Amino acid sequence: MVDAITDQNFEEETSNGVVLTDFWATWCGPCKMQSPVIDQLAEERQDVKFTKMDVDQNQETPKELGIMAIPTLIIKKDGKIVDRLTGYTPKAKLSQILDQYTD
Repeated sequence: MVDAITDQNFEEETSNGVVLTDFWATWCGPCKMQSPVIDQLAEERQDVKFTKMDVDQNQETPKELGIMAIPTLIIKKDGKIVDRLTGYTPKAKLSQILDQYTD
């Protein structure tokens, strides 16, 4: 399952373990392609927490993180950003990247 998160709970929701956050918007074409990939990985992987944030409804966090383009995927491990991917990322590549941060 992919949890929708907000500016208010971003830090709390992404502070433990490996967490991928998908920054997206309803009008973004590539985001619509990325979303099913995230959903599939969320079903398959128990070792990663998957979250998403609508950048139109939550502008504070993307601004603080310097996100200028979407989709942007931020990967955090124990509260620290360890990776950032901008643009559409295919499932196999994304899974390989996540493997680097999971035990």
